Amino acid sequence: MNETDFLAYFFGRTTVVQYLIGAIISFFIFIPLAFFSIRRAIDKTRELEKRAMHSERLAFVGTLAGGLAHEIKNPLSTLNINLQLLIEDLQSMTGENSKKVQRKIQALQKETQRLEEILNDFLRYARGQKLELENHDINEIVDGVVDFVTPEIKQKNIKILKSYDSHLPRCRMDSNLIKQAILNVIINAEQAMENGGELMIRTSRNGKYVQIDITDTGTGIPKDIINKIFQVYFSTKKTGTGLGLPTAKRIIEEHKGTISVQSEEGKGTNFSIKLPIDLRIW
Repeated sequence: MNETDFLAYFFGRTTVVQYLIGAIISFFIFIPLAFFSIRRAIDKTRELEKRAMHSERLAFVGTLAGGLAHEIKNPLSTLNINLQLLIEDLQSMTGENSKKVQRKIQALQKETQRLEEILNDFLRYARGQKLELENHDINEIVDGVVDFVTPEIKQKNIKILKSYDSHLPRCRMDSNLIKQAILNVIINAEQAMENGGELMIRTSRNGKYVQIDITDTGTGIPKDIINKIFQVYFSTKKTGTGLGLPTAKRIIEEHKGTISVQSEEGKGTNFSIKLPIDLRIW
């Protein structure tokens, strides 16, 4: 007696046929599902491997950057100190030549200070930092940054409009890094409004995320460069380092969030930052 006869003896032939058909159907359903699951697991593993390798490379670059910046900053500081001493010595002297030398030294001081700013911006971007996660009120963080920039912004005839959602939950984040990211975006908005305008800051909830919208009424971003603004060292400003927005993007992505931009030339730009409410870093 074979297996089919054995089953037929106990369950009847109709039941056996149904059983076999069900088994065949289950087999053909299970195989593709199993294949899909295995394929997905393989892809996920490869993605995690790529991320790990990318993180290792970033850490290595950050270490090199830190050492290089340290070596450059030391002589820059020495140079700046000596330039200041020279100005103090020249102040006791009289004559037109003395004033000319003072002006030249002051120009050199500005350049050394600018070099230090570039190095600091580079370090903020290149160095991967361990996130110090704590629960924070995003409205308090945003408002703290706004208060910090308000005096300078008002001098440029820019009006600040705020709209905060008072029902937002507290979020896990590194408050200092998020402040830096928001500040970089606000500075970018401020620089886009050389002739004054309005800066609108809004917070809201978007599913499992809190959303921060920073909108300006500036010149807008041309379509041919809007995809480049988060690229390292890309800047349309004469004094820009091209690291402000890339640094903001990196900080936000380290928090498993996103930053996007919508802009229209002549009307203004909106940056939308989304941060997860319950961030988990494993």
